[in-house]
Amino acid sequence: MTEASGKGHAARARFWGLGILLCGLVVGSGAQAAGCSMFGVENRLPVLVNPKLAARTTLLCNRSYAALHSGLAHEPLWSAERLTEEDLEGAVRVGRVTRYFHADSRLPDGDGARLSDYRGSGYDRGHLTPSGDAADRQAQEQTFSLANVVPQTPALNEGIWVGVEMAVRDLVHQDGSVYVVTGPAFDDDVRAIGSDNVFVPAATWKAIYDPVSGRSGAYVCRNTETPTCTTLSIAQLVSDVGIDPFPALSNTVKAQPPDLPRPEASPYRPHVRDVSREALRALSRKWEEKP
Repeated sequence: MTEASGKGHAARARFWGLGILLCGLVVGSGAQAAGCSMFGVENRLPVLVNPKLAARTTLLCNRSYAALHSGLAHEPLWSAERLTEEDLEGAVRVGRVTRYFHADSRLPDGDGARLSDYRGSGYDRGHLTPSGDAADRQAQEQTFSLANVVPQTPALNEGIWVGVEMAVRDLVHQDGSVYVVTGPAFDDDVRAIGSDNVFVPAATWKAIYDPVSGRSGAYVCRNTETPTCTTLSIAQLVSDVGIDPFPALSNTVKAQPPDLPRPEASPYRPHVRDVSREALRALSRKWEEKP
């Protein structure tokens, strides 16, 4: 994986091969889990099919999304939302009301990231559930929790990843609502940043299910200085990352070829590399579709 510029240190750790004691998923009380269920298809939240991911996890319920946080990776494993046209209309009315990230006090001591972990690292704090999807002020502030972000290169976070978010919103405007689950993907050899050793994903993914059209699929975008995106079926994503974003869907729906719109051109210019708008459009045009 390409290193991002910056002078943050990089610790090496084994993620998939960690000697983790297999334990149950920590979700707090049943009431807390029930309070998040509306963000999943048929009220079923994502499921970890790789048991190595389950240790030291905490389910966090928010106004506009639910997130499962890993105390080993010091970041979320997934963030789930049911995005509606009403949400997007509210987001436009509210505008940007905050830009301040914050550590999440709901996590057990030592499990979460801190702002200092990202300083000087060369990585952006990349939202899983976007702040631009939040329909009101409180919802927007909750998206700025460090329990909703992962380290992303500026080229990804401000480039084609924004284009993916824009394409998803277009689906919502077209059909009224979609279910979205977003998360990090790791290679065997994992980099980490900061004194808390926040894991740096090799890629970030965004899974989509449109209940109106029945279309589904996932974008997977490499977390590099020259990011590209592919699309996968939900079944292939589950196999690759060990997380089932939509456990309520049939195997037939999960196995169908991805049917997702092309990422749009980001309106932003990444601040680390001198990437032109034309180059960003070229990246969008060159994305590969994987059956």
